Amino acid sequence: MKSLKRLLLQLVEQLQRYPGLMAVLAFTSGIASYILVERKESLAQFIAVFLLLSWLWLLSDNWLRKRIEQRFGVAIPPTLVRFTLQMVHQESLFFALPFFLAVTSWNHGQAAFTALIMLCALISLIDPLYYKKLAPRRTLFVVFHAFALFVVLLVILPTLFQLTTSQSLGAALAIAGVLSLPSLSTLMPTGHWWRFPLVILLLAVLSAGLWQLRSFVPPAALRLTAITLSHEIDYAQRKPGPSIHRLDAAALHQQGLFSFTAVKAPRGLNEKIYHVWLQNGKEVDRIVLDITGGREQGYRAWTHKQNFPANAEGKWQVQVVTESEQLIGLTRFTVTPAVITQPQ
Repeated sequence: MKSLKRLLLQLVEQLQRYPGLMAVLAFTSGIASYILVERKESLAQFIAVFLLLSWLWLLSDNWLRKRIEQRFGVAIPPTLVRFTLQMVHQESLFFALPFFLAVTSWNHGQAAFTALIMLCALISLIDPLYYKKLAPRRTLFVVFHAFALFVVLLVILPTLFQLTTSQSLGAALAIAGVLSLPSLSTLMPTGHWWRFPLVILLLAVLSAGLWQLRSFVPPAALRLTAITLSHEIDYAQRKPGPSIHRLDAAALHQQGLFSFTAVKAPRGLNEKIYHVWLQNGKEVDRIVLDITGGREQGYRAWTHKQNFPANAEGKWQVQVVTESEQLIGLTRFTVTPAVITQPQ
């Protein structure tokens, strides 16, 4: 047991001496996790379970340290605990980051959410920021801790339990809130009966506010691999015709438009998505689609819209969104006035 303790302390000392090594390992493991999800989901699920268990271990840290000391006579140094917490933050954020980078619509508010993940990942790598600016500020550290858990749950839950994007978002908010209770309770004065109810109320208000901003959270489990607007579809090959980005109102009313999408999702995931048609920023139609995960090229499906407003000119968008209004991707097209042919 003494040799194990000595080995752990030596490992911590080496990693603290070369902090850049931890940064490289965390980033590499995050990329590797993403590749494994794409290629071998069973191994990726193992990684997901490991990350979730590491969070549960951290939550019961004080209890575990006391039991280990009582049972084996080994006192785990605070340095090791702090380093482990930083390592789990790094691993969680870099595990989730590639998924969000792959699905973020950068011309949408989702860019702010993914940028926040990148900022938190950077803070977790820079020791002066993490230990001197973040860790001493208890409230800020609790928020950082909960956010890191929230983003990794958004990736784990659809992959591990085949929850839909909407279910995953709600469950991630609930789990991150519940697991943050021990940390949040330390922010309240002790010895008052209203302490615990107030913490619950604050969490409920915060979760409700975050739910209202759900459209800014990229759906980490879904990725749009193709989106095409066309006048025709090859039903046998399940492929769209020539892509259209500009057409006149006469052609639009005569032929309508097919909106063809291929959405990649984890195996076993059944998801309901919507094609939302907007004219000059105003929603005019919403068509539902059911997709099934597992296809390498993405699940291919399309809708055919023929009912357009009489005055159809303007800037159009077709947004692909989840039930919880999270944007998967979009495409744009322009409708010009009908060309009037003068009689000869």
